[in-house]
Amino acid sequence: MSKSSQLSRRQFLRLSATAGAAGLFAACAAPPAPAPTTAPTAAAVAPTAAAIAPTAAAVAPTAAAAAPAAYKEAPMLAKLVQAGSLPAVAERLPKNPLVVQVLDQIGVYGGEWTMGMEEDDSVTLLKSILYDGLVRWNLEWTAVEPNLAESWEVEDGGAKYTFKLREGVKWSDGTPFTSADILFWAETIRGNEELNGNFPGWMEISVDGEDVGPTVTAPDATTIVFEWPAPNGLFLQRLAIPGGLELTHYQAEYAKKFLPEFNPDLEKDVAAAGLSGWVDLWENKVAFTLSGINSRNQNPELPTLTAWVLKNRLGDGQVLNAERNPYYWKVDADGQQLPYIDTVRYSIVSDREVLLLSALNGEIGLQDRRISDLRNKPVLADGRDKGGFRFFDTNSASMNTNVISLNLTHKDPVKREIFNNKLFRQALSVAINRQEIIDLVFVSQGQPWQAAPQPGSVFADEEMGTQFTTYDMAQAEAWLDEAGYAKGADGKRTGPDGKPIEFVLLADRKRDGMDQAIASWSSLGITAVFSEVERTLFRQRTRANEHDATVWSGNGGNGFDIILEPAFYMPFNQESHFGMAWWLWVDDPEGEGAEEPPAPVQEQIKLYKQLGGTADEAEQARLMKEILRIAKEQFFVMGISLPAPSFGIVKNSYGNVPDTMFDAYNWPQPAAAKPEQFFIREA
Repeated sequence: MSKSSQLSRRQFLRLSATAGAAGLFAACAAPPAPAPTTAPTAAAVAPTAAAIAPTAAAVAPTAAAAAPAAYKEAPMLAKLVQAGSLPAVAERLPKNPLVVQVLDQIGVYGGEWTMGMEEDDSVTLLKSILYDGLVRWNLEWTAVEPNLAESWEVEDGGAKYTFKLREGVKWSDGTPFTSADILFWAETIRGNEELNGNFPGWMEISVDGEDVGPTVTAPDATTIVFEWPAPNGLFLQRLAIPGGLELTHYQAEYAKKFLPEFNPDLEKDVAAAGLSGWVDLWENKVAFTLSGINSRNQNPELPTLTAWVLKNRLGDGQVLNAERNPYYWKVDADGQQLPYIDTVRYSIVSDREVLLLSALNGEIGLQDRRISDLRNKPVLADGRDKGGFRFFDTNSASMNTNVISLNLTHKDPVKREIFNNKLFRQALSVAINRQEIIDLVFVSQGQPWQAAPQPGSVFADEEMGTQFTTYDMAQAEAWLDEAGYAKGADGKRTGPDGKPIEFVLLADRKRDGMDQAIASWSSLGITAVFSEVERTLFRQRTRANEHDATVWSGNGGNGFDIILEPAFYMPFNQESHFGMAWWLWVDDPEGEGAEEPPAPVQEQIKLYKQLGGTADEAEQARLMKEILRIAKEQFFVMGISLPAPSFGIVKNSYGNVPDTMFDAYNWPQPAAAKPEQFFIREA
């Protein structure tokens, strides 16, 4: 395969860093859910069983939600208006506010949403209050919905996207939000070599072997256009996942204060902050980052378009506070400006046991992150009455509890030969007593399953999911004998070099069920040693292809996650531990550590490139099924079990909270369930 026809590692990252679910792909996998919570606006897409598919035709118009005759606001804001420190609510709202069709009933104003979070886990913020971009997922994860963009048009088979912004939307400081903000991001921020120098990888397409970003134009204040020389068929879905929030993160006027071409006194500001350069100051004050210590959780002055505004820095004390955004651009059907809840309070906890105790003491309003371990559920169930909370269900987007990857591109030729023997992999798989692991470790929740799409997904293949999962030690022994790995007098099986077969199973944390698997393999005469290392070291070893085997969580189980995160179905990104040298080859055949993949893998790479270049969702599905067919035949990796349905807790006083949500990064729960319409009932 020539370099020009390959899908480069950056192109793979362009797709792998973004995952979500839409339309045909998620419709079959979505859990039962209430009616959509947002009324479509003029010219917007109507949520249906099939998601928005980029086509040559414009987005079909639907009836707009009727604008309320008059607007109302929270008492805390009414006081500010009365004091003359805040404009009237009608002046703060856009010309066409998004009218949220609430889940159960019109809510009441007031109250504090309480949560707990570990200080190094700011993803909690993303998954609760930061999910407001141009578009968003609907509640069922079956369609992309209007948000800051009230409508859009797709042309040229997905090569051109034109978004109509909501006129009159304002940032949290009252500054108008217009297409100029997005254009500033595209041209000035993403165009700055010291900051980026190019667009995010997920926005680029491959043209003649080169990564090409969009041409971005703004014909007027409410129109923003993205155009490529060829279709970018998954662009809408990428906008709906967390990475897409970057486009609406930057207010141009505020960002200019931290760029040398606009602020002649910037060096003084850098010195005053005790930093070495303006880029460091930019990172602290403005830069878009979704996790870790970043500008959003370190700079309370950073303008936002979300329902709540953070009021202090993460790390200053044991509480992180957020307060309603007075310029939030959504209302309910009665004209009440959202959100209903006044404040959000995150208590910083030292560990998850403290978080569990907080839940039992009734100190958590609504949360699933970091408390939803199935082993916690019986304790929480017993404490429901005292804590005054109930459960809601979450449906995992993962396809497996643990995926075991033998390194098929191992640097040691002996281990490589053993691991590439499919009979060896089959033997190890059937030697795992999955049901025993499920019963002992996962509280009898789940079912034996390989690394395969979940049942219910349009990509589900029961044969792929169940192959080599029947516990059968006799069959395992027979396959190892057939493979030529004889068992000696000491009970150890030897490889082609005459030495006992041994390997290290590397993981970044304790992986439940591995002790049982290792014990079964030992009965076969195969020695495996579990090694837990810190994640940074884990990444270093796997990137350098210095691992024997790994255990990792099984991404890509539902909907579009299967298409956008196929790391265990083909060599795709840094989590494709079974074929790291093949993944390196995708980027540069001559690069260090790169190895040309075998024909079946090259066929997968070719198919995936075709998939990324079409906007036809039926064709995308067909191509993905071919990729999965090859993965099934090759049996690259093995899994343990389907993830069990999980849960979260919510206080009994909370209203408009769905009974079921997804458990996913790319449908960030509960933020994707529209928390602006959650409310707390009066006592």
